[in-house]
Amino acid sequence: MKARLEVHNPESLSVRADSAFNFRSRFESIGVKTPATRLTTRELMADVKMWGRIDLEALTGIVARRVCVGGEDSYDLSISAARDCLSRSRYKPEDLEMIICCSITRYQDGLNFVYEPPLSLTVKDAIGAHRALNFDITNACAGMLTGVYIMDDFIRRGAIERGMVISGEYLSSAARNAAPHVKTVLSGQLASLTVGDCGAAVILERAPEGEAGLQVSNFMTLARYSDLCIGEPCVDAPGAQMVTAARKIHQVAISDSPPILERALRAAGLEYGDIDHFIPHQTSIRAIRSGGKHLARYLGSNVKNIVTNFQEYGNTASTTHFLAMHRCLQEKVFKKGDKILIMAFASGLVIGVVIFTMDELLDRYGSAD
Repeated sequence: MKARLEVHNPESLSVRADSAFNFRSRFESIGVKTPATRLTTRELMADVKMWGRIDLEALTGIVARRVCVGGEDSYDLSISAARDCLSRSRYKPEDLEMIICCSITRYQDGLNFVYEPPLSLTVKDAIGAHRALNFDITNACAGMLTGVYIMDDFIRRGAIERGMVISGEYLSSAARNAAPHVKTVLSGQLASLTVGDCGAAVILERAPEGEAGLQVSNFMTLARYSDLCIGEPCVDAPGAQMVTAARKIHQVAISDSPPILERALRAAGLEYGDIDHFIPHQTSIRAIRSGGKHLARYLGSNVKNIVTNFQEYGNTASTTHFLAMHRCLQEKVFKKGDKILIMAFASGLVIGVVIFTMDELLDRYGSAD
C-alpha cells in the first residue's frame, strides 16, 4: 500500500482500477462474530459523572453495543468470524492461499496484548488453513479495507486466486476506561464511549472473466492529521484508552474526502447518484448525516441508500463495514447488480474507497429479488 501526504489536487491521486491488472477480484463470502453480551448506552453512562447532562444515545444514535466478557477476546472473535465465513463459502480452509489479520486489538486470555506469534498464524492453525501465507497489518479503523486492498492486488496480479481478510476487535476496554475520565461533551475520551466489540472475516476470490467484482480500491493518507486520534495503553487500568479530537477529525473528513471519492467514482465510470448503497464508517448518526449531505452537495447528486448499523453495535472499528454488509445480506437489502460504495475514515488520517458490484455473493444469503 502506498501512503501519500497532503495531496489536495484530485487529479494527482492515483486510483487503482481494472485496466492496470490481468484479473478482477470479488467478495466470495462474509462472516461475523459478535459477543452475546449487550451493553446499552444508558448502562454505560451510569458510570460517567459529567459536569452537566448529556444524552449520548440521542447524540450518537447508538442504543447498545456488544462487549466481550469471560474468555472472549480478539482471538476468539477472529477465529469465530473466520469459521462463520467458511460456513458460507464453497471453499475449505485448505483452499485458502493467504490470510491477512487486520485488528487494532490483539488481546488474548483477557487483556494481554500479544505481538508474537501473529494473530494470523493463530487463526490459520485454528481453522486448518495450513497452506496459506499469513501476515498481520494494522491501519486503525481502515484495517480490514486495507487488507482487502492488499489481497485485491495479489489476486488481480495473478499471484493468488483466493484468500481471507480477518479482524477481531476487542475495544470495549477503552469505553470502560474512558467512563471515569469523561467530564464534559468536549472530553477527548468521549468517542471511546461509542465503541463495541466484533469479529469479521471476508474471503476474496478471483472473479470469472466477465463477472462483476471490485471495480476501484483507493486509499489516501493525510499524515498531518495523525495526532487527531491516538490509541494507547491505559495508564491506570487494564486495556486501552483513546483520545480523539472528534470535531476536528470530522471537519477534516468532510473537507478532504469529496475529491478523493470523486476521483474513485470517475475511475469506476460512475456518478455518485449511480450508487445503490453507501456503507460509511459507522460512527454516529450526526456524523453520517452531515457527511452524506456534504458529499451530495459537492457531487451534485445523492446515493439511493446510506447504510447505518451502529444503533445496536456502535463503532466496531476495522470490522464496522463488513458487520454492516453482513446484516444487509441477511436482511436481503441488496440485489444483484447493485453498486456498493464502502468508505473508510480512520486515524492517520486514512480515507479509503472501495466500489464493487453485488453478484453471486447474494446466493449464500438470499437477495431482495
